[in-house]
Amino acid sequence: MLLIGTLLLLLIGLIHSYLGEKYLLIRLFRRDNLPKLWGSDWFTKRVLRFAWHLTTLAWWGFAAILYILADPSEDRRSEILLIITAVFALSGVTSLLFSHGKHLSWLCFFLIAAISFYGAAYR
Repeated sequence: MLLIGTLLLLLIGLIHSYLGEKYLLIRLFRRDNLPKLWGSDWFTKRVLRFAWHLTTLAWWGFAAILYILADPSEDRRSEILLIITAVFALSGVTSLLFSHGKHLSWLCFFLIAAISFYGAAYR
């Protein structure tokens, strides 16, 4: 059953990102009345885009956790912490690149990734 959940999370994440770009974000970004942060709507659009896709990344992280739990090994805790590390490291990279460092969430994401990695490596 957990493998079915894994597959559903992978699928819904893919559909969420694809359809969100195609039918929501692109149409939303054509509007001329988006909030102007830092002098233009560029930052607003970038934050909306990376936040939308971070949802997919989080779902895929949950899919990986479900996969691990479907056939757990001896060190399930470390495996789950490494998945959390990967999700938050990728979230940090995404935030940093999409916002050019202006959205400070990347700091927290990298800190969470480091703490999770430490928890996995040094019990």
